[in-house]
Amino acid sequence: MANINLLPWREEHRQEKRKEFAGVVVGVLVIGLFSVLAWGLWTNSRIDAQNSRNDFLKKGIAVLDEKVKAISELKIRRQQMLDRMEVILALQGNRADIVKIYDEFVRATPSGVYFIEMTRRAGSISLVGYAESNSRIAVLMRQLDSVQMLTEPNLTKVEADTMLGELGSRFELQVKVVQPSADKEA
Repeated sequence: MANINLLPWREEHRQEKRKEFAGVVVGVLVIGLFSVLAWGLWTNSRIDAQNSRNDFLKKGIAVLDEKVKAISELKIRRQQMLDRMEVILALQGNRADIVKIYDEFVRATPSGVYFIEMTRRAGSISLVGYAESNSRIAVLMRQLDSVQMLTEPNLTKVEADTMLGELGSRFELQVKVVQPSADKEA
């Protein structure tokens, strides 16, 4: 048989296969690189879109926070106004009470008893005065106890004082004030 040398042909065939393989590898690398680049661009555009949405939401939230702050300030001002109105209404309702209390003091004070100081704190009235005798102080306490707006007269101090005579006394007395509006509600 004849001797045919296929070695150069095989070598050429290998060279073609290597070139083909290198071309496929380069093609796959180019396609892979392009795919990675396209995926990166697409991902960045999605991130940018989401960031713009987030910025829009943050601006909206900031506007709403301002409105909430304004509303809370308005609520505080409203409550302050309501508190002031309540105080004014209470003062308006109790305005005549002091006149009634003074009127009751005038009616309950027996002759021979004189007040030099009257102090009102919260629900009580402190009195300092002079009496011609201790029996007049006792009459004063009984009459103050019979007044509807006043309760629990409490004599805190009695000292002899000759300003109104030999039997005269200087006294200090405390009386609790009953709120008439509370009685009406009850």
